[in-house]
Amino acid sequence: MALDVKRFIARFVEESRDHLRRLDEGLTVLAGNPADGETVNALFRSAHTVKGSARMLKLMAIADLAHRTEDILGALRDGVLLFDGDLRRLLQRAVDAVAAQVEAVAEGREPAAAGPDLIAALGEVLQPGPGAGSPAGETPSAPASGGDTAAPAAALPEPAPAAATAEPPSVETPEIRLKSSETVRVPLVRLDELIRLMGEVVSSHARLRQRLVDIRQIGRRMTDGPAVPQITGFIRDLRDDVSIQERLMEELHAKALVMRMLPLAVVLDPAARLIRDLGRSLDKDVDCVVTGTEIELDRQLIDGLGDPILHILRNAVDHGIESPDQRIAAGKPRHGTIRIEARQDGGWVVIGIADDGRGLAIADIRDKALRKGLITAAQAGAMSESELIDLIFAPGFSTSSIITEISGRGVGMDVVKRTIVDEMQGVISIDTEPGRGTTFMLRLPLSLAVMRVLLVSAGGESFGFTGQYVAQLIEVPAGRLLLAAGREAVVLDNEFVPVVPLASLLGLQDQGKRRETVLLVVVSVRNGKLALAVDDLLDERDMVIKPLPAHLRHLPLVAGMVMDGRNRLISILHTPALLSLAARARDGAVRVASDETALKGAHILVVDDSLNTREIEKDVLEAHGYVVTLAEDGRDGLAKAQSEAFDAILTDVEMPHMDGFSLTAALRQDERYRDTPIIIVTSRQKEEDKRRGIEVGADAYIVKGDFDQNSLVDTLHSLLG
Repeated sequence: MALDVKRFIARFVEESRDHLRRLDEGLTVLAGNPADGETVNALFRSAHTVKGSARMLKLMAIADLAHRTEDILGALRDGVLLFDGDLRRLLQRAVDAVAAQVEAVAEGREPAAAGPDLIAALGEVLQPGPGAGSPAGETPSAPASGGDTAAPAAALPEPAPAAATAEPPSVETPEIRLKSSETVRVPLVRLDELIRLMGEVVSSHARLRQRLVDIRQIGRRMTDGPAVPQITGFIRDLRDDVSIQERLMEELHAKALVMRMLPLAVVLDPAARLIRDLGRSLDKDVDCVVTGTEIELDRQLIDGLGDPILHILRNAVDHGIESPDQRIAAGKPRHGTIRIEARQDGGWVVIGIADDGRGLAIADIRDKALRKGLITAAQAGAMSESELIDLIFAPGFSTSSIITEISGRGVGMDVVKRTIVDEMQGVISIDTEPGRGTTFMLRLPLSLAVMRVLLVSAGGESFGFTGQYVAQLIEVPAGRLLLAAGREAVVLDNEFVPVVPLASLLGLQDQGKRRETVLLVVVSVRNGKLALAVDDLLDERDMVIKPLPAHLRHLPLVAGMVMDGRNRLISILHTPALLSLAARARDGAVRVASDETALKGAHILVVDDSLNTREIEKDVLEAHGYVVTLAEDGRDGLAKAQSEAFDAILTDVEMPHMDGFSLTAALRQDERYRDTPIIIVTSRQKEEDKRRGIEVGADAYIVKGDFDQNSLVDTLHSLLG
């Protein structure tokens, strides 16, 4: 069945106009700073997206011209070409031509193919000849005169301002339904302004609440005098007024947000047909099952969700789903299936995109990362599967063996991560199983207009965390903290979680006095957790997050700003960047410890489903000279134990796929591991659990709550001795 272009044309036009605007602005930026690699990457991504969207809708004239533009930007990115005035004029001409084609589509006309002179000029840049564009390090020769040869970029006539003379794009106006079933059309810009103002009202209400706190403190200090009853009554009335206003304001703000909500169907409904169409172009049979399209998100999020969804689906069809012959040989149905399931989880929306294809090729990811210099051989050997999977989000990373119009250009997954995590304040996770398929889980807030924020103090400063990253707030006795490989940790829910003072992580003077208890904010990003020690909890409520001004957007640790009740700006910390900073600090400490030890020890396999626990146990063992391999669960541990020899094995009990008891019993059935030391490290402390550990063949049983690194090392040393 042919693709019904009309259904999706308005969205294509709107998105293309946005990307073309970015291309215009980016070319201007490059004119002042030709070496700006980030701008080149952004231009490449915009051209890539316009090409892909046009190709999906069979707008081949646009797809072809955008593809040629993308090729030149790719050569710029790779250093094959140098950006100069001639190349800028040629690229600007191409962008203007694409803009004219898009406007033709917007007016219901068929977009005309680019002129032959423009096509020839673009081709000559990538295939240098007389009068062609210059590769890096070469000087263009003088153009040949006469004949039918296309003129060089510098001699090309200026393009006609087709896009500029076209009618200005109309402002999309959402419809607001009234009880009478009539409609009133409101320009979207006015609706955005209304919601912005409502957000400011919500934010300013904090100042009113602060005034209430201030007058309460004054009232407490007034213990005597004729004015005390009047002050007390005033405080009570003010408290009631503030409470009533807060309820009305929150209801009004919620109603205003609803007017800008759109169903996920806007993004997900085209998916089934686009996937089938793309599958046919690759000679694959692909079905798509979509559920949950009735769930609504803020228009601001809907607008940004198209590109990430498109990139994930394209990768699923191209990389994930096998050819019909390969699927039949693997015992699978001839047709592949991609499932898109959306559901609401409180104030969040979770979107799962799962395919039943071949799964991610972990070995190929590791090899490609090594070849590109993203990791060293030593790092590759120590990385867990989830850490290797995260490498696909690196800019320019692709495991495709060939570059095609669909994939292999190293653009896509970095866009997904930047959009979902950085721009939408969401979370993305990946689960893959060889031969069974891959699932991407996207967790997004319902709206970015107002978000739940936790405010804390550390090092004499105030900071905020957005709610989706906060896993726990706990206060633990200082004596409950463990010391492992020179750093503190705490046992939470059967895993070791590193403890780091927020002040020291940010390079601030720790002003907190030593207390008998430690206040911890446990943050979580994908598989990693970190317990941040803070001085105090200040507040927790819905707040308006203001974006950083342009000159501060390079700060990786700050995601935005909020205003407190005293009109002070407070930084919202970007939690993924915090975890990366803590990991770099940890790696530096581990390297120092390993250098000091300089021992070549036994090879130890550590099996635990908690990334934090694996890393802490690895640090402890490597600091004492052992060589460590990590496994994510019992099944992974058994596979690694069967593929290479280990001198000892540490395992948790509660793990998916295969628990530690089953793993120990299976290892004892293997002749190679009949006498190998096996130590169970778990939070289970019941006697029956200890007895079962002994029954299946464990040599030692260590409870995480009583963990002591010296005890672990001494136990391991005695068993190996």
